Amino acid sequence: MKQNLIAGSWLAGDGASENRNPADICDLVGVFAQASVDQVDQAARAARAALAGWAGASPQVRADLLEAVAQRVLARKDEIGRILAREEGKTLAEAVGETVRAAQIFRFFAGEAVRVAGDAIASVRPDVDVDVTRGPVGVVGLITPWNFPIAIPAWKIAPALAYGNTILFKPAELTPASAHILVEIIHEAGCPAGVMNLVMGRGSIVGDAILSHPEVDAVSFTGSVPVGRAMAVQAAQGMKKLQAEMGGKNPMVVMNDADLDIAVSAVLNGAFFSTGQRCTASSRIIVEAGIHDAFVDRLTTEALALNVGNPLDPATQIGPVASQNQLEGNLNYVEIARGEGAEVIGGERLQLDTEGYFQAPALFLDARNDMRSSREEIFGPCASVIKVGDFDEALSVANDTEFGLSAGICTSSLKQARAFRAGSQAGMVMVNLPTAGVDYHVPFGGTKGSSYGSREQGRYAAEFFTTVKTAYSFAG
Repeated sequence: MKQNLIAGSWLAGDGASENRNPADICDLVGVFAQASVDQVDQAARAARAALAGWAGASPQVRADLLEAVAQRVLARKDEIGRILAREEGKTLAEAVGETVRAAQIFRFFAGEAVRVAGDAIASVRPDVDVDVTRGPVGVVGLITPWNFPIAIPAWKIAPALAYGNTILFKPAELTPASAHILVEIIHEAGCPAGVMNLVMGRGSIVGDAILSHPEVDAVSFTGSVPVGRAMAVQAAQGMKKLQAEMGGKNPMVVMNDADLDIAVSAVLNGAFFSTGQRCTASSRIIVEAGIHDAFVDRLTTEALALNVGNPLDPATQIGPVASQNQLEGNLNYVEIARGEGAEVIGGERLQLDTEGYFQAPALFLDARNDMRSSREEIFGPCASVIKVGDFDEALSVANDTEFGLSAGICTSSLKQARAFRAGSQAGMVMVNLPTAGVDYHVPFGGTKGSSYGSREQGRYAAEFFTTVKTAYSFAG
């Protein structure tokens, strides 16, 4: 059984949970300890005790640790990728690619650890010096989702360590294996006891205990909108800093002048790769009338031709849905879309050689933006196709959502591309690219109900993981 890491020691928990392959539920990936509330308390106190030493360590010490982690993750990318594919269901190529990205994130923040900058500002008073410096925010809780089980932990853990914080880390209960390997690597690379603590288990138990613990100064969360909103209330009551990345109902606009090959490829990638289980997935395809029919014909043909199967098979393009509950939710939305008047193409459960949670890609044609299936996040291989008359209507429909994470447009017009970039209410905008798929060294986040707090990734991560101190000195 894989154990929790608390104060530098591996400890059994209050129980255990099984991690099974969603492509073959007979395949047991591993058994993982479930932390108790008392163990969260133990981990939080260990993190507090380790904070002064880690915050006061040389930036080079922190950089060296992160670089060592990056090298070890890269050296084991095929092994980790295979485990990731088994536990989450994404294709082996996607899983290895995600593992490489995790290594790249650690390498990036190894450099950032020695580039923490401040400001020397002239005072308005004579003989007074003013210095502004950044230091760690303190003990941070990191709560991550199941859909990117090593990349999202990496983009929270790496900056937290780079800027001198200590950590309580709770990975998703559904996919703990990849995260556990990452913590093992960090521990083996020489991370001091108490700096990195792993507490696995249910969000309702372990997550709540992290958020409510008085020793935890800040929490970074990625997950659902309802949970994120509830956490915002609880964090405010505890006067804790909160960063929450939540859902999306991302539009991809296809204009009459779009290159059809580029547009179809971008939509297939954004809507269906990773089984549509990305918060940045293209779940609303907004198509101008003049290209609508030709685009839908091509998209339908290519979507139905996508190979759904075992993620370890090199021929597979789409793996299974991550869990039985997720699959049932997806199938329910297929029926909701049909009941709302959409023409449903695909979307059925597939019976393959192994017992798993396989679903055919689903297109909801003749959809409207006011349908539930066009407004609520499904988080599966389902996309609504909405016809519009012109650019202005396309932009209006794209922005008519409670979310604002990612948005895309396919067009050969620089004028329309610029207008869409300026007018989109999303935090990230793509031109002739899928809405899903972002670089690791630039800010990630959205507007409206998609994000709360400061951005993740790149140098903008410092806004959450550091706090600013202003120091005055009289030199007279």
